[in-house]
Amino acid sequence: MKKTIAWLLCMFWVTVSYSQVYDIQCEDTCTHIHGIDLSHYQGNVFWQTLGENTKNAYVYLKATEGGDNIDPLYQQNINLAREHGLQVGSYHFFRPKTDLSLQLKNFLTQCRPSDQDLIPMIDIETKSGLSTEAFCDSLHKFLKMVEGAYHQKPLLYTFTNFYNNFLQGQFDAYKLMIAQYSSSDPILEDGRDIFMWQYTGKGRINGINTFVDKSRLMGHHSLKEIRYQKNIIHHSQHTTEYQFNTD
Repeated sequence: MKKTIAWLLCMFWVTVSYSQVYDIQCEDTCTHIHGIDLSHYQGNVFWQTLGENTKNAYVYLKATEGGDNIDPLYQQNINLAREHGLQVGSYHFFRPKTDLSLQLKNFLTQCRPSDQDLIPMIDIETKSGLSTEAFCDSLHKFLKMVEGAYHQKPLLYTFTNFYNNFLQGQFDAYKLMIAQYSSSDPILEDGRDIFMWQYTGKGRINGINTFVDKSRLMGHHSLKEIRYQKNIIHHSQHTTEYQFNTD
């Protein structure tokens, strides 16, 4: 009986110790600016709990994909995230072979300027079978369309290897969010500055019952650099209306 009790106490201590180690996250031991990105795959989120987490500074939400795919929880997520005080941005998953006008229309319909705190983000993960030249041409055109619609350059999200193989030297005017799931800081072959690093796809955070992508700002960067400039939008809209009315 004593051996059984001792064994149970030992197992309890190991379990508690493992749990304590497992629950330690990067943001618990550093001073970096941290955030998350999520979609319907995370299910229903306890946004009040997330809003109370002072170490989670921002969230990027999946809005759309391709020409007609809309994340079913996007509107619910963005409304609740903003209600609970989080800095929110939205992203579109780019499909290089899908009509670019349809993709922009899809994104604009969901990602409304008035709802955004951070600049839009374009998720770039596939060439869809295109040659590198054709893929980059499609992406260049789409980014120009997004910039024309929102009047500011979007943030680009991709993986280290994907950037090194297909993107380097092509999109130097855009800030980068690089995904690399390792303990080492990401370094790109061309030495490009990395604005944001997604360091895990299996993060844990109170308020979300599944794994979640976690990221942090790199170096001396701040959220001010990707703040959504609504005054630019308003000025541009007024200018356009004025020009239209005087033609």
